[in-house]
Amino acid sequence: MKTYSAKAGEIKRDWWLVDATDQTLGRLSAKLAMILQGKNKPVYTPHIDTGDFVVVVNVDKMRITGRKLDQKIYYRHTGYAGGQKATLMRDMMENHPERVLTHAVKGMLPKNRLSSAQLKKLKIFSGPEHTHAAQQPRVLEIK
Repeated sequence: MKTYSAKAGEIKRDWWLVDATDQTLGRLSAKLAMILQGKNKPVYTPHIDTGDFVVVVNVDKMRITGRKLDQKIYYRHTGYAGGQKATLMRDMMENHPERVLTHAVKGMLPKNRLSSAQLKKLKIFSGPEHTHAAQQPRVLEIK
């Protein structure tokens, strides 16, 4: 019996809706990374993007454990000399909670050419409303 390898045209992509209310950031990110890569499917192929689309709502109600809100710092650089900026996780959660989840999921994806395409399939909304109702996403229960 030959080993099956998925082709790019044969992949069926589903749409999933995840409610992040009272979900722990790390555990939620790990599950989302698995779905975006397609590791939950029997046709998973490492060199082909076999993952599904994921719509995450209520990210502002996500749970952060420990003292990360006051201790975790996000760094970015403007490109100019002395242009390093630092933001606490508490400030990031108040202003842009979707960036916190995006950063966590991006860190859990493989560092290769497929990761940018996989991350584009993640749609994050801080409130309960989303703009992807036409795709009829199915509700995914993450425990």
